[in-house]
Amino acid sequence: MGKLRDDRAKIEFGDFQTPVELAAAVCKRLSASGLSPRSIVEPTCGVGNLLFAALSTFPNCQTALGTDINADYVRQARARLGSHEGNVRVMIESSDFFNRDWSTEISQLPTPLLFIGNPPWVTNSDLGSLRSKNLPAKANDQKMKGLDALTGKSNFDISEWMLCRLFTWLDGRRATVAMLCKSAVARKALVFGWTAKLRIQSASICRIDSAKHFKAAVDACLLIVDLGTTASATACPIYPDLESTTPDSVFALRDNMLVADVSLYDRRKGLIGDSRNMWRSGIKHDCASLMEMVASDGHYENGDGELLDLEERFLYPMLKSSDIARKGVPSPRRKMLVTQTFVGEDTHQIEQVAVKTWNYLHRHRDRLARRASSIYKGKPAFSIFGVGDYTFAPWKVAISGLYKRLEFKVIGPHDGKPVVLDDTCYFLACKTEEEARFLAKLLASPAAQEFFTAFVFWDAKRPITADILRRLDFKRLAALLGLASEYEQHCMSAPLPAVPRQGQLELLSNVVPAISRRRLVPAAKRISGSRSESS
Repeated sequence: MGKLRDDRAKIEFGDFQTPVELAAAVCKRLSASGLSPRSIVEPTCGVGNLLFAALSTFPNCQTALGTDINADYVRQARARLGSHEGNVRVMIESSDFFNRDWSTEISQLPTPLLFIGNPPWVTNSDLGSLRSKNLPAKANDQKMKGLDALTGKSNFDISEWMLCRLFTWLDGRRATVAMLCKSAVARKALVFGWTAKLRIQSASICRIDSAKHFKAAVDACLLIVDLGTTASATACPIYPDLESTTPDSVFALRDNMLVADVSLYDRRKGLIGDSRNMWRSGIKHDCASLMEMVASDGHYENGDGELLDLEERFLYPMLKSSDIARKGVPSPRRKMLVTQTFVGEDTHQIEQVAVKTWNYLHRHRDRLARRASSIYKGKPAFSIFGVGDYTFAPWKVAISGLYKRLEFKVIGPHDGKPVVLDDTCYFLACKTEEEARFLAKLLASPAAQEFFTAFVFWDAKRPITADILRRLDFKRLAALLGLASEYEQHCMSAPLPAVPRQGQLELLSNVVPAISRRRLVPAAKRISGSRSESS
């Protein structure tokens, strides 16, 4: 039971104490840059390793403050004060970062200031799942809109919130913020400071070995930000470690976009534009154990091991990120139960045409109703999301959003039905095999690969995003490659066929074979009532 309490506390307070040797290396790096602070603050000091390393490194310091919410850590840090020599005034206090008046305290400290630390490595959703009160007041600081706020982009690291607040409180004062954090957090905090026009004079990132120092499998770094009375360029060099003096890359905010590689961006930015070819995400259902299944002895078996006898009408061959990323031509190994052809479609029609499927869904209605995302609230029973005409396109060009490679796969029909993808994948909906293979050829070109690489941060949880993919203008790319006429031929013809609606799903089996025989127009004429829904 004691270990469970310890694990909960580690999660709730992001408790990864900074090793003494890492604290010394961090301060050595700061000293080498010429830093000489008069005030040192560690706002989440723990047992004080970083604070005392800074006091040993910077002799001109006059005032030092360490605070922590853990009273036991505060007692340990205070006990170490007896071994510290010097005339500096040191205060170690027990307090909650979120409820302290930092703005007023900062205004009273002599400059230059050094805020140093290792803030919690935990997200607000992690804390929410623990019903923790160790949270900042809720606010949509990044101005997320609509679906972004509902589908998870509003989730944030607590350290990100702290860094953004520190930058704001220190704006206009001579100060340095040096924090150990996740690399993704460092980027987000810098983008906040840059876009908020805060007076950031310089910034740099030094990678650290989080597995060695914290036994954590995450890309982490030391973020160093110098603030002052004027702002400088919105760029940040990345150093491979704390000892290196030469960066191995530079990221920046350019043209209101975060750029991972400035040199590649400058080379390929002419390919940015609005494209007719729209990237979509796969289907979101948030209940894989019920909605995804595999064939088993003439039946289907869901993720709970339940054997099912279901109609084929609403079952579609599916691919996940791991299938797309696997070498070779992707082959569906499971099926997805697709309950709608557009977002918000009435699902009661299933009862009329597929009784066994309806009974299965109805049997698990409580579980499906408990899906956490608010996108399902107020929608028909058994709703899914990210579904529209594009979902049922016979051909697709797809990529995994999770795997660290720019590899695009051509996906064709399987057993007479279009293949659907889960929401960790992105795809282009195509009318014909020729169109799909042509677009895949464009995407495999060095120009396209360099274009995407300019924007991709490979240490991100989901390095490939629809936002990045949608920046590429295929028409401009085709022109650059001398393939403008081929683009017109393959990509500027008739639109995708409409998807059958409300009780017309029996016609869908006729669509794919017709398209595969290049009888696109006749197939489209057999279907009525088009409607499109973007994801």
